[in-house]
Amino acid sequence: MRMKGQEKLYLVKETILPEAIKKTIKIKELLQADGAKTINEAVDKIKLSRSAYYKYKDCVLPFFDASREKIVSLSIMLEHKPGALSGVLNTVAADLGSVITINQSIPSHGVANINLTMETANLKLELEALLDKLRTLDGVKKLEVLGYI
Repeated sequence: MRMKGQEKLYLVKETILPEAIKKTIKIKELLQADGAKTINEAVDKIKLSRSAYYKYKDCVLPFFDASREKIVSLSIMLEHKPGALSGVLNTVAADLGSVITINQSIPSHGVANINLTMETANLKLELEALLDKLRTLDGVKKLEVLGYI
């Protein structure tokens, strides 16, 4: 249940975003990566009006930036074999993620579903990079972000 005055957020695919929002994201990336020194320079380079940029700039944020210093819930399909779960947990710990909850289903047909919730405030790398590391671990069949708060 949402409290009065609390904004509703959506996670949408980039492909359905209007061009002005896509350009706003590109401008923010340019400014962050020092590809442009000023907003004027960035909007000129991307060919978007300053008013459109200011209209959307505070309303668009890449998912992994929005999840910084948040709690993230993951669903992981994991092979049922020794060390698979500890590999996931050790990888999270090595990059300073803090596991809050973990729930593992009973393995069926050689795989188990893991629901893992972790805090990302102290991660020493971007969340996306940690998720990529987890996806490549031996035994990880599938990893999805369920949500974040």
